[in-house]
Amino acid sequence: MTSRKPDEQLARNSRLRLVRPRALTTARRAVTTGRTRPAPRPPEGTPPPAELARQARAVLADAVRIARWAAADRDPGAGPLAPKARERAAAALELTPDQVSAGWDRARLAGLVELHGGTARPGWRLRAWDRDDSAVLRGWVALFDAWSLVHAAPADVAPATVAEVVEAVPQVLSLLQLSAGPVLVPALLDLLQQRVAELRDERCEVPYDPTAASGPTAAPTASAPRPEPARAADTVPLPPLLDWALEGLAAVGALTLGKGQATLTPLGNWAVWVKLEQICVAAQSPAGNIEQSADNMLRGCARLTPGPARAEYRAWLAARPVGSAVTELLAVARGADALLRGLAFEALRVVGAPAEPEVRAASAEPSVRPYALLWLAEYDGTDPEDAADVLTREESTWLWVDTAAAVADHGETALLVRHLDSAVQGTVPALLDEIRAVGHPRTVQVLVALAAAHPDPALAKAVRRAAFQVHTGGA
Repeated sequence: MTSRKPDEQLARNSRLRLVRPRALTTARRAVTTGRTRPAPRPPEGTPPPAELARQARAVLADAVRIARWAAADRDPGAGPLAPKARERAAAALELTPDQVSAGWDRARLAGLVELHGGTARPGWRLRAWDRDDSAVLRGWVALFDAWSLVHAAPADVAPATVAEVVEAVPQVLSLLQLSAGPVLVPALLDLLQQRVAELRDERCEVPYDPTAASGPTAAPTASAPRPEPARAADTVPLPPLLDWALEGLAAVGALTLGKGQATLTPLGNWAVWVKLEQICVAAQSPAGNIEQSADNMLRGCARLTPGPARAEYRAWLAARPVGSAVTELLAVARGADALLRGLAFEALRVVGAPAEPEVRAASAEPSVRPYALLWLAEYDGTDPEDAADVLTREESTWLWVDTAAAVADHGETALLVRHLDSAVQGTVPALLDEIRAVGHPRTVQVLVALAAAHPDPALAKAVRRAAFQVHTGGA
């Protein structure tokens, strides 16, 4: 029980700032703004990125196999694999049906597979899997953030209690990271109990006594003094939930379990450090962009500020026929990497009038329509700050999710939290409802990343619940 109704609490904590939102083009540009501070070095003993990527590939090996099978299969379906598709995959890959289902879920959560309507398509990470270590690491981090979706929680525990434990797990991971070695389970349990109690104290919650839930509450009498309220953590079945959390984190390769102890893997240790430092693991040099393909050129420009990036676009465009350059940029925009989609249209702004016919034709395609409409509005003379007015509510929401996907893949977590201010909805519940309705293929990954990044526990819980509902196909 709480001191105020849950709906009232969420409404109080989840209002977006009711100010004129930044233009969505500005939100896209914010993704590409370089940091002014140097990137911190990882702790001593952390394996190099190539070795971490090798370990991540090993963890996701079955998921990659299933994703590649789905890319070749004509009808893998969407959401959970249908029984017939699961049987076909099991026979083709020599796996059990349960292994296929688990691998399919991992592939979706790691961004290896994207769902478009009733079909599954390979994600951009799958195409870059063998050559791009940063894409592999980001895919694994996305799975790490979604560990509570990978490993089903005990069915006999209230969802609110499970959410409290998920919220407290970062403290457990921090202890494991600081210990730099095995930690006994009783020490982790003690920390989890303390953190759950702190969370309930922060929310002014009255401890729930499960023994009183089976019958009516009896009024206290003179002969039966009122019992002292138990500590919040004492009324929660934490030992089995700690076991569940540790098993879930072990299932995604973040830690290993021994007899009565747990140890972070090199991947898990690195991921916790990344979360604590809020750094970006992917950065590419802008050198040599003129000779590169559109895809590689845009990746090279991703960490430049808008002015230098435009200079790179002009040099790249000057070195090739404008028609083929426009075609190549639009091909990148139709891909799965949301950051490159936004950058491709920034480069097309440099092209100007010669790009107008192909951009207008591309505006009929759902995945690039919001970007194309903004481009056309600015081409027709609309102020960039007002260009977002040409989008419908659904198109604005789709673009918000796409931009959030770019931030989640390539930006810092603080930027993802600030991105909430650019939503056209007035409250987070309204935003979540409309996000679910637009059906963006990256919806689950975006919601999981936002829940992991947001400091407000109530809001993070609501976002995590929405991610679970979308993941399972619920309302």
